[in-house]
This record gives sequence, structure tokens and C-alpha cells, in this order.
Amino acid sequence: MAQTTTKKKAAPKKKAAPKNLVIVESPTKAKTLERYLGPDFKVKASVGHIRDLPQKGLGVDVERNFEPSYQINEEKKKVVAELKAAHKKASEVWLATDFDREGEAIAFHVAHVLGVDPAQAKRVTFTEITESAIQEAFAHPRQIDLRLVEAQQARRILDRLVGYNLSPLLIKKVRRGLSAGRVQSPALRLIVEREREIEAFTPVEYWSVDARLTPEEEESPFLARLIQVGEDKVASAPPKPDEKPKKKPDLVLEEAVAREHAAALERAAYRVAEITRSERKANPRPPFTTSTMQQEAARKLGFSAKRTMRTAQQLYEGVDLPGEGPVGLITYHRTDSFNMAEQALTEIREVVGEQFGPDYLPPQPIVYKTKSKSAQEAHEAVRPTKASRLPDAVSARLSSDQAKLYRLIWQRAVASQMVPAVFDQVRVDIQATADGAAAYLLRANGQTMKFDGFRRVYAEGRDDEPDEDEENRLPELTDAQILKLLEILPEQHFTTPPPRFTEASLVKTLEAMGIGRPSTYASIISNLVERDYVRLEERRFFAEDVGKVVIEKVLMDRFEEIVDYEFTARMEEELDQIAEGEMRWTQVLDEFYAPFERDLEKAEQELNRADITSEGTGKTCPKCGEGEVVEKLGRFGRFLSCSRYPDCDYTAQLDGTKRPEPKLLDETCPECGKQLVEKVGRFGPFIGCSGYPDCKYVKREEKKIGVTCPKCGQGDLIEKRARRRGGSIFYGCNRYPDCDFTVGSMPLKEPCPKCQGLMIAQKDGSAKCSNCGHIIEAVVQDGEKAETAGAEKAAGSGAAG
Repeated sequence: MAQTTTKKKAAPKKKAAPKNLVIVESPTKAKTLERYLGPDFKVKASVGHIRDLPQKGLGVDVERNFEPSYQINEEKKKVVAELKAAHKKASEVWLATDFDREGEAIAFHVAHVLGVDPAQAKRVTFTEITESAIQEAFAHPRQIDLRLVEAQQARRILDRLVGYNLSPLLIKKVRRGLSAGRVQSPALRLIVEREREIEAFTPVEYWSVDARLTPEEEESPFLARLIQVGEDKVASAPPKPDEKPKKKPDLVLEEAVAREHAAALERAAYRVAEITRSERKANPRPPFTTSTMQQEAARKLGFSAKRTMRTAQQLYEGVDLPGEGPVGLITYHRTDSFNMAEQALTEIREVVGEQFGPDYLPPQPIVYKTKSKSAQEAHEAVRPTKASRLPDAVSARLSSDQAKLYRLIWQRAVASQMVPAVFDQVRVDIQATADGAAAYLLRANGQTMKFDGFRRVYAEGRDDEPDEDEENRLPELTDAQILKLLEILPEQHFTTPPPRFTEASLVKTLEAMGIGRPSTYASIISNLVERDYVRLEERRFFAEDVGKVVIEKVLMDRFEEIVDYEFTARMEEELDQIAEGEMRWTQVLDEFYAPFERDLEKAEQELNRADITSEGTGKTCPKCGEGEVVEKLGRFGRFLSCSRYPDCDYTAQLDGTKRPEPKLLDETCPECGKQLVEKVGRFGPFIGCSGYPDCKYVKREEKKIGVTCPKCGQGDLIEKRARRRGGSIFYGCNRYPDCDFTVGSMPLKEPCPKCQGLMIAQKDGSAKCSNCGHIIEAVVQDGEKAETAGAEKAAGSGAAG
């Protein structure tokens, strides 16, 4: 019998380890990148900086050319171990961190930790995470740019020197929990100085006189304003204190004079003196830079700079789309360039032609020149990576914030390559004559949109400037036409102080002054609010007492250069010069630190906490009759106290009234069972636990506004105050945390007339639908109802949505 043999099954081959290790900052970016690189590449994330200056201690040897002492923090040790293990298995390392100084520094530190010579490391950069951009970047690796690394290192050390030395001084001399920053401090100074301007402002009364007129043949009313009395021009407002005086000042109308002219105009005869017709073109705005993206997201979406940058980071790193997998939806969002790649321009022009037709397409692509001296044209503006990826097509796969910001970026980029909007303008001068009175001249201005152009897709938001594109239609008039008077409308006005900063206007001002860089504004603003230097109310910054004291009594008094606008801007220029190889980083630090150290030593010796935080009133203490009543800075702002404290415990609020004593209530704390107590705190009266600080329970009183939550349909929207973010008011669902719906402005009771969505009050008096974007102008809140006046308009149309 023949012997049979059986073949042994061959052992399965081990899968070969990828030859190439690619290191990026974030796991999301790693996932997106891995899709394009294929099986020969393994992509790992450093999760931000892999090493940094120590969390405790200065970490900078100021005696040895500011040598930094970098450490791998405890939470990064596991990441480092994983990267080292992956490095051992790979034959090549590619460093694909972000395309900026911070990304360059991360690449340098990763190379150092892995034992890779920075001069030999393969550094790849790209401004968009798309297949073509990734392939191009990996086909042309470069060395790590040590000049960019040194510029980042200089900034990091500068910020450490200021923060590490000034923050303890503020804590010691003012109060606990404070901090100072090299760029944060000038930003705070801007807000404090604006607050002081507003406090010192004295309104000046002035009057205007309008005539409501109509053609005699057919009643079609319009308003004309008095602009000249005889030979005297009427001022539109009193001149500002710093305004250069005119040789012949314009006439500022006081009440008595305005009423005298109004009486004469009641008897006057009116006829058209001159009609001037013209055409005005409004050009589209450039695509977004980091700064303008933050500004528009604040104006239009109510996003903080921090929220905008976080959302943009998510869109850049990649979102999972059906049939495509992880895809980067926008180009790199830290940029100061208006530049767009030729391929992107071609794509956008194709979208404009397809979606809106040839009338909206300019004959050639529009090229925008970047005004910023430091702008890097190798960077691109913030734009969609694929213009044909319409907002409506991807919004279902995005979070609410992602969808809103992507739509804004898409609209701005597409609109930037469209033709101007065209307006017909009409100026009508009207002569009024009355028996025995001087000749009067009145003027009416009208404007209508002839062709919407780029505004079909996008209109830029505004802070406090009037909308120059607003339409105002006048009736058809002819020269010498006789007009009929309907009524005379004299009106009282008062000059107004400069407006408080919004996030958008603060970012705009910081950028214009060259203070900081757009990528740092989010953390600057966040720190100011979280440290209680300022508070946000109705999206406006208010300087808190502690912010005023820190700026006026410490920083401006003792560290003038730290808060000097020109000095801070010059420091930014010097950091740019380091990046360009024109200055040594140690030279910049040395020139800054020597005088700063002298100021620091002097302040330590001479500053006195009592002098900083209290100020005499010259009044005798009503309780002890011996001490002086002083105004002090406390945890919850300023209050009155006796100078003999603690021997005399007199305290009062600034208006002299006694702060109410805590009142025990017949109600127990649901968390610990102790009695609840009614107190007065920083934000007014509240009910909390008598066991504080062991129990921090606070009873939340619901302030309903009569609107049902649009997200869950079950809860009611209530007014809330964000304590940790400076006390700004917002509105949210009372079913939180089961429903997390919130909105920053007042929701209205009347639903959207188009889609029945939630209407949100805007600062200009209009209302906007949070669902479809429909806008109703001139909303007037009147108790139980919201009335609307004026025209209604849709916010965008077609694919722009």
C-alpha cells in the first residue's frame, strides 16, 4: 500500500511594516492624509507640540543667551513612546506639520526627539489636504527652515519672560488669579481706553429738520433734509473735539433755531432745483484671510475668534464625506494672503458660470494684492478646496458650526470672483422759499440696485458703519417740478461716544495696528474674558474694574513699553525679520529683556498693594468716625470701606448703600441638605447654599422669554448668564443638558414668515432666521408681539443659500 503524505500549509506571511513614517499634529489630519498616501505610509500624530518649556519654572537661562530648557510633558510621554516605536520600524521619516512657524517648530522638535538630524529631515508642507496637493508636497520635500524655528522660539521665550515675571507681580500687588501677556496687555489697554472715552464723553445736543414731500400729481412720499439756510451750510452733526476747524464753520442747529426754520418751512413753496444721476459700482471683497474670517464669523455667525479657529481647524483637517472618505474641505486657515491657486480660480469661475450664468462672470480672474508687509504669497487665502463642493451638498455631514463656517468661506471665495454690484444713485436738491425768509435748500438721496453682481452670493457684514449699499427708492422727479409738503419733521439728536469694541472690531484694530498676529487673537481675547479683565455683553467688550487697575496703575505706570502699541508692533516686525534671516533671535531678546528686568525690579520694590487697589474719598467713616472712607477693589469690583479695616469693618456699595446681609431661606440645598441663603454677588442677587465653599450649589432662576426651543421642541428658551466667560448674556434651552441649544442674541416670538424657523434679533434692529437666513428689517419689540416695517430680503440665494 502506497504511503500518502500531506503538505503542510505555509505559514501566512507577515504584513510588511510601512517603510515611511509621516508625522502630523492631529489624529484627524493623520486619518485624512493616510487615505491619499497608500499602504507604504503610516501616519502618526504628535498631538500638538511634542515638547515645550516646562510648566513650572521659567525654563529660560537669561544668563546664557536665553537658552531654553525644553521638556516632554507627562501627558506627551505616551505619544513620544509610540512615535519612537514607529520610527524604529520605518526607513524614512516625513514631517508634515502645519505650514507656519508653529508647525515648523513642531517638526524640529519631533526630529530632535526621534534623533533625526534636522538638516537631513524630510519636511513637507501644503496649504490644502487634497490628493494633488499631497502628492506635490511629497514629491518635493525640503529641509526644516531653522529661521522659522528661531522666530517661533523667540516669540515663545518673549511671551514666557513677560508672563512668568509679570503675572506673579500682579497676583502679589493686585489680587489672585491675574495674568499678563505681551500682546494681551496692549489689547486690554485698547478696551480700557475706549471705556474711559465713553465714561468721559459728554453728549452734545443738535437738531435736524426733514420735510416729507410728494409730487403734486401723484402722492409718493419721500424725505428731504435741510442742508442750507441762505448761504450757510447746515452741519450734519457738531464737529468733533479733535476735528480741524473750518474757515467758515457749518451751522449747528439748536432747538430754538431748528423750530424757527421749521415754522418757516411750513409756509414755504417747494420745487426741484437740480437732479444728479450717477452709477456706482460696489466691488467684491477679497477671499478670507485669518483675520477677516474671524471678523465675519463674529459679525454674521456670532462666533468667538476661538470658536472660529477651532471650527476652521476641523474643516481643514478633514471631514468624512459619503463616497469620498476623510476630505479636507478648506485650505490652511492661518494665512494673511489673498492669493489663490490658478486651478482654484478656474474651478470657482466654472461654478459662477454654472450656478449664476455668464452675466456674473468677469472676463478675467480677479487678482487681489495683499497690503500686509508680512504676508507670505506662498500661502493661500482661506477658500474651499473644491469650489464645486456646494454648501448644501455637504452640510448634512457637518456639525452646525462646521456647516455655517464652510458656507461663509465658500460664499466669500466664490463672490470674490464675480462682477461688481451696480447701483443707480439719484441726488435731488430741492429749493424752498417762504415770504420774508431766507431761501432754503433740502436734499434727498436715493439708491437702487441695478444689478446684484457678487451680492447675489455674499454681502460683507458691518460693525458700526452705515450700510452704503442700502437701497432707498425716490419717486421719478423732473427739473423744476413743483412738490407738495406733507409735514415738517424737526428732530432732536445727541452726539454719541465711540462704540465699544466687538470681537470683530477688536481683531480689525489689532491687525491694523500690527499688534500680534491673527492666529494669536483667539487666545488673547479668551484670556481677557476668562481672567475677568473684560466682560462680553450683547457681543460688546466692557472693561472691568480689575482690568482698569492693571492697565492704569501697574502696566502703564511701570511697564510702559509692554502696553505701548508701536513697541508691540515693532516687536512683531522683528520676529518677522528673524524668520527672514535679517536679525538674530538672541539679539531681539537681549534688547527687550535688559530694560524689562530693570522695570521689574523697580516695580517689586516700589509698588504697594494698598496704593494700587484703594483710593481715598476724603469722607469720614460713618461707623467709627475716625477712619477715612476709601474706594477699594475687591473680588466683585469696587466697593467702599474704612481705612481702619480690620479695626473697623464698615463696607458699602459705591452709591453708599449697605450691601444686604445674607438671608436664610426656608428651603434646603438639593445637594447637601443645608439651608439655602439669599445673597448679593457680582452679578446681583442670587440664591446659593449656606455651606459655601464646601458646597457650591446655586439655584438657577429661569427667566423664560416665551419662545419654544427650536431644536428639541419641548423646552423653553430662557435668559442665561455665562459666569466663567465674563458674564455675557445668552439664551438657551431649559432642558439642558438633555438639549444643548444656545443663541447669543434675543430670540423673537414671531416665527420666520418663510419657513417658520426661529427669528433672532440683530444689533441693527433687523431680525434673521436661524434656519433659512431670511432677514426682516426694522423689527420693533412691543411687549407681546414683534412688528415689522420696511422691506424683506433673502440672505443669499441659489447655491449660496
